[in-house]
Amino acid sequence: MTNVKRLFWILFLLNLFNYIDRQVLYSVFPLIQRDLGLSDLQLGTLASVFMLVYMCYAPLVGYFADRTQRQKWIGASALIWSAATLACAAAKNYAGLLFTRGLIGVGEAGFTTIAQPFLAENYPKEKRATILAAFGLALPAGSALGYLLGGLIGQHWGWRAAFMLAGVPGLFLGILALTRLKDQRRLLQPPADKPVAKDYLALLKNKPFLFICLAHAMITFIIGGLSAWMPTYLHRYLEMDVARAGAIFGALVVVCGAAGTYIGGKLADKLLRATPKAYFWVMALALAGLAVPAWTGIQTGNVPLALTCFGLAIVCLFLPTGPIAAAIVASTRAKVHSMAFAVNIFLIHALGDALSPVLVGQASDMWGLKTAVLLCCTAAAPGLAFTWLAARLERRAPETPLP
Repeated sequence: MTNVKRLFWILFLLNLFNYIDRQVLYSVFPLIQRDLGLSDLQLGTLASVFMLVYMCYAPLVGYFADRTQRQKWIGASALIWSAATLACAAAKNYAGLLFTRGLIGVGEAGFTTIAQPFLAENYPKEKRATILAAFGLALPAGSALGYLLGGLIGQHWGWRAAFMLAGVPGLFLGILALTRLKDQRRLLQPPADKPVAKDYLALLKNKPFLFICLAHAMITFIIGGLSAWMPTYLHRYLEMDVARAGAIFGALVVVCGAAGTYIGGKLADKLLRATPKAYFWVMALALAGLAVPAWTGIQTGNVPLALTCFGLAIVCLFLPTGPIAAAIVASTRAKVHSMAFAVNIFLIHALGDALSPVLVGQASDMWGLKTAVLLCCTAAAPGLAFTWLAARLERRAPETPLP
């Protein structure tokens, strides 16, 4: 196996368990709620505390990752989030669960901030949307496995067992990353090329980059709200037990999410031959295409039709996975790629899924979960506006190198 292929597969597997460990919580929401006597608002807060820690820690990691060998951060981060997932199983009360979920955010922020630029720098620009989309397939696959395994294990052996089994593989992968990955960019970079404060401040003046992040935040808001609450939605309104709701939603995520991720990456790279705005066209298509299937799925009482519509909505939400990452790489300087992704992580979670699970939970307590889910999906409208602004302000072709 070549070094590039080994790099891809180690990062892909880490990303897979990154999402398994993140999403397993949501499939066992009803079990935790019953065991600990929690409200929907408290359940949503369990999701949001992870995101709050995740987004705040990311810029710190980005700063040091731009100056040090990144494989050390990747491996250590995997060990942290895996150990924290195991610790969730030992939590005795709500406060303990809040703390361990926050610690998972520390580990996963350290990985996600670094992994995409680390991978993208090893591939030519004309293939980046595709390879980043392939890497992004771990999101629907890992999320689906989190729902599926969490639901099945939780149904038969309890929610604590689900966390225990989810946390173990990441420990081994973290050690593998520490021993087998090499950051050649750090070894070759002259000290003078290391980023300084003005390079980071330039990110905050880079309008296309900021609007890409804001559009991504709206997509993340929707994904975060649906990821946290759709298994519970299926349980409440379509009369599925916890195991079946987790399995069905997991299947929808892995099949439709993977299809959307793959199609989005391929489509963006093909469109790039015709227009430098290819990444933005795919983002706009995804946001505009979400409305009809989301509305229809929520309004209908027909189970097959509802699941079909939810599947189409998931395809739309995952279409921009590769194009967004490629657009960030293209719109920022190589020396600050880690910090660019850190800023993106901070913004998309501060305005996205750090808010949506708890807001959906609160709206559900007030008006019911159907209305709450529908309101969550309306974030597509500002997302479309931000995409248009990013496309209009970006004057440079994606393949133009940045110093």
